[in-house]
Amino acid sequence: MRQVSAPRRDPAPSRWSYRLHRLWLTPLFRVLLRTGLPAFCLVFAVGVWMSDQGRRDDLRATVLELRRSIQERPEFMVRLMAVEGASAELDGDIREIVPVDFPISSFDLDLEEMRQTITGLDAVKSAQLRIRPGGILSVEITERTPAIIWRGPSGLELLDGEGHRVGPLTGRAARPDLPVIAGQGADLHVAQALELVAAARPIAHRIRGLERMGERRWDVVLDRGQRILLPEDDPVPALERVIALDGAEDMLTRDLLAVDMRNSARPTLRLAPRAVEEYRRLQLIEAGATNG
Repeated sequence: MRQVSAPRRDPAPSRWSYRLHRLWLTPLFRVLLRTGLPAFCLVFAVGVWMSDQGRRDDLRATVLELRRSIQERPEFMVRLMAVEGASAELDGDIREIVPVDFPISSFDLDLEEMRQTITGLDAVKSAQLRIRPGGILSVEITERTPAIIWRGPSGLELLDGEGHRVGPLTGRAARPDLPVIAGQGADLHVAQALELVAAARPIAHRIRGLERMGERRWDVVLDRGQRILLPEDDPVPALERVIALDGAEDMLTRDLLAVDMRNSARPTLRLAPRAVEEYRRLQLIEAGATNG
């Protein structure tokens, strides 16, 4: 009898097997299956867990507690503040406007905001803040140096060489070493005023101050009620010319009210009333002698 053999197996893949195999060969499908599906399951599980308000509150409290435990470690605590480069008065002002309760974590200090607050003080030119080892908040101050006294609408005020306000002044006698300026807009021309003060050093003992006239030019105010009226442009050479004439002729020791240098080509002397009367008397005497 002939033996009947089993039907041979077809080696070709089925249609679904072929399609799955081709899909697996797609890079995007492999990435989605290996990464996207686990990530989705993880996010879904976390979302389900976080959907409970109680669990969210517990997680938030745990995170805050962990953060606080790190921030309050001894190596992160600031225990005191050291102010360097400031006068005793300015030191007190800085500590007043920057009230910090020590000890405090360095994470709770906004150094940039504190720096801006400190530089907002009139007497502070610049400030640098840093936390030094040992838990010390170091505040390094560059203080403005008063260069002149301005008699302004609010009274006497100290200004630095750039015209920035340094602080109020109780009285002129408190700073006799500084020159005085007055007049509207005088605080905007401090640099020029200091140049005039430097040029007037030979007669510094007689100068009472500088007054800004019409927001355009300067008057040098001397004792005995005398004034030197300076031009709007190039006032320093005009003042130096007056000082040179005074050195040669003792002009300012005479009975003058003002030396008008507003027209540099034609300086004018304004005599005091008594000097005018004496001048007229001498003219009458001279005229009588001529007629006789």
